[in-house]
Amino acid sequence: MSLKKFGPNDVIVNTMRAHPSCEFFVYDSNIYYNNTPELPGANTTNVLGVPTGYANLYEYNIDRAYTNTDRIIGGQAGTTGDPGVIPSYTTLYNIDYPLGGTTGPNAHRYVLDTGRIYPFVIKDSSNQTFKVMNDEEFKNLPYGAIISGSTGSAYEIKYDTTIAPALPTFRGGGVGNARLYQYPMSASITREFMTGAAGAGSTGAGERHTCHKIRPDGTVVSGTAFKCTPYHRHFWSLKNRLDFYGTLSEHYRVSSSYGDKNLQKVNLISIPSIFFGDGIVPGTVSLKWYYSGSLAGELQDTKRNGELIEVSGATANRNSVAGVVLYDEGFVVLTGSWDLNGETLIMEPGTSADNPKWIYYGAGANDGISQTNTEEKFSSASFGLSFKGASDTQVVTMFAHARRGEANFSNNPTYLQYSQSQIQLTSSQVYEENPNRLIANTVSSSFTDYSSSFKRQVYISRVGIYDENKNLLGIATLSNPVLKEEDQDFSFKIRLDI
Repeated sequence: MSLKKFGPNDVIVNTMRAHPSCEFFVYDSNIYYNNTPELPGANTTNVLGVPTGYANLYEYNIDRAYTNTDRIIGGQAGTTGDPGVIPSYTTLYNIDYPLGGTTGPNAHRYVLDTGRIYPFVIKDSSNQTFKVMNDEEFKNLPYGAIISGSTGSAYEIKYDTTIAPALPTFRGGGVGNARLYQYPMSASITREFMTGAAGAGSTGAGERHTCHKIRPDGTVVSGTAFKCTPYHRHFWSLKNRLDFYGTLSEHYRVSSSYGDKNLQKVNLISIPSIFFGDGIVPGTVSLKWYYSGSLAGELQDTKRNGELIEVSGATANRNSVAGVVLYDEGFVVLTGSWDLNGETLIMEPGTSADNPKWIYYGAGANDGISQTNTEEKFSSASFGLSFKGASDTQVVTMFAHARRGEANFSNNPTYLQYSQSQIQLTSSQVYEENPNRLIANTVSSSFTDYSSSFKRQVYISRVGIYDENKNLLGIATLSNPVLKEEDQDFSFKIRLDI
């Protein structure tokens, strides 16, 4: 097989940018993503394995129920006992002595089978483990231990061989926070309503806790009160970034002629990057506040500079700036506190009824607020959020040429006439193929039972891509083989997203 080298103009690398639309709708503490309802599966209430409004990263565990199978990976179910509580498992694998033998205890590590795909790490000399596992726990594990996210902790199974058959005893250990890295991994928008310590009637988002100096005996030193850790760390972590974008608009700045966000109530909407990719496209953001199904107000970034301007609602507040959007980071910061209409409802637990305002926008979006801790009228409010993301994909385009007089042989056995001798001569010292083998005539004829004159032609079905060391990198397969005659030129366009 001959290899053809790509020419200087045969390989092109470019960037393809897409702007996928993204839309969220929040109603009665439920979030809906791109108008997708709950899709029931055969084994789960939602086939994607995550609530509505969430994205399932990697889409693992599709329609897989989280169940107690009474099995250990590598073992079989026992016949008595409660799984994971008292010994109810026996094993037929990875034991270096017969089941029920008395050669001494032998520790093995397995993980519980919950019927779902799970991440795991095997302890070896690389000392790799999960981020949430502390060093002391990891140090105490023997090499070869399976550290898994299939349950709330890893299990050590130690077999007592003083009884027959040998039964395992369980020691819960490993990772107490294993559920943090279970599959599916998911994400959705989140709302944070930021005020001071006392709720909606307190000071603003920048308030900090009051601390005191403490004597060795634990008593407080009087007169040493000072401000320490903030109530809202997410707001404080964004303060520098807000001031950085102050060159685009003064409304970004934490403190400006438009007000001091440290003293204001701030409504923060967080959008995970899985939904917008490399950034939110300026000019595509829209926030809608609905009351009883009617539009109470809408914000848009019409100036493309991050300002969220009211474009629909009460005439008095038309063109007012209610907040800003951080395009690259995926945050919406709302401070607009004017009334959108004359209706009243409770939007924050422990407060009295208030008029719809932009600082209440998105209530119920993973913030713990629902009818249960507000009022039944809470379901009158609903919210829409839409924007376009930016996704850059590097694309390699390759042109593979089959010139006339080239690519005129096939390794397919049907390329040669059937029932010919393959070997001319063979012995302990010589192996010679038959040099007189004939190529099958595949030229189509217009007449029945009549063969047209022979022409050298092949059908090209695949194109292999190799590196400079002749290692096969990939194969491009055509949907239908292409007929190439010897006097024809062909060029195959191959595109690869990287």
